[in-house]
Formats: sequence, structure tokens, C-alpha cells
Amino acid sequence: MSKLIYFFLRILAGPAFADEKFPADKMLKHFFYQKILRKNARVPWPVHPTSVFKSPEKIRRGTRCPGLAPFCYIDARNGIIIGRNTWIGPRVSLISMNHDINDYTQYSPSPPIKIGDNCWIGAGVIITAGVELGEHTVVAAGSVVTKSFDGDVLIGGVPAKIIKKLEQYKGEEL
Repeated sequence: MSKLIYFFLRILAGPAFADEKFPADKMLKHFFYQKILRKNARVPWPVHPTSVFKSPEKIRRGTRCPGLAPFCYIDARNGIIIGRNTWIGPRVSLISMNHDINDYTQYSPSPPIKIGDNCWIGAGVIITAGVELGEHTVVAAGSVVTKSFDGDVLIGGVPAKIIKKLEQYKGEEL
């Protein structure tokens, strides 16, 4: 039965909604919210109905679905690039645009946020404009990331700093 559901989702909503690593009932629920009720309708992959997106067309995602966890805020007006197998927890904010500190009605251009492959962004994390995270960066829950970090590190805190170095990622990419 689930193969049939994925088949119809692929036809009706595109391949991102027919990703078999996610349960068919979950994909149907997201299809209903996004394509029928039109909540986050401009986002071409499944996302949670409580997540908020600005400029989803400027997001280049890897193999996972940013915003699938509840209450994410993803502002991609300056662009966001997310690597393969990057897991994003609930209440995560990715904010690629910032106000000019001398004129709050203006926005400052900045490079896109870049998150490498095999990263894990814990619950309640905020990542600000222009930040680059290398491959296999784990961000502890509640952290505020205001600067870039190389890969194979666990970072955390406000502002985030390196907590410990990690070995290279050995897990399977999903």
C-alpha cells in the first residue's frame, strides 16, 4: 500500500514528497497541509505546518528536508546551502538576512549560510547570516552560531564555541 501512496505523491507533488525514508502517512499529512490547505505551499519538499519560510527558492538542500521539524524559522533571502544528511531539529532558526545597524529599515547583504554534509543542528539553535559550518558539525541545543566553524566539531553556547573535536563521521547517509 505504501508503494502506491509514494507513487501518487510523486505524480501529484514531485519526488521530494515520495521519499521512502519518511513514513507514507507522514508524507500524506504534509501533502495535505502544503498542497491542499496551502500552508507553506511554495516549499517544494515536505515541511511541518508550523514552520515558517522566507524565500524558499533560495534554499539548496541536501538529502533531508529542512523545516520538517516543528516551529522552524528559515529566512533564506541571502541564500542557504544545506549539505547531504544534515539533520535540523525543532525550533531551529536559520536567518540569512540581517538589518543594517545604522538604518533598521535596510537589510545588509551577506554571503549565504552554508551547512556541510553530515551535520546535526540541535533543537532551538539560531544560525545567523554568513555562517559556514564544515562537514560533521554538531550544534548543541539552544546555541547561537554567529561565526563559522570547520568540520568535525561539537559546538555550543551563546555565542557558540568549540566544545570538543570529533572523529570523522562514520554513519550512513540518509
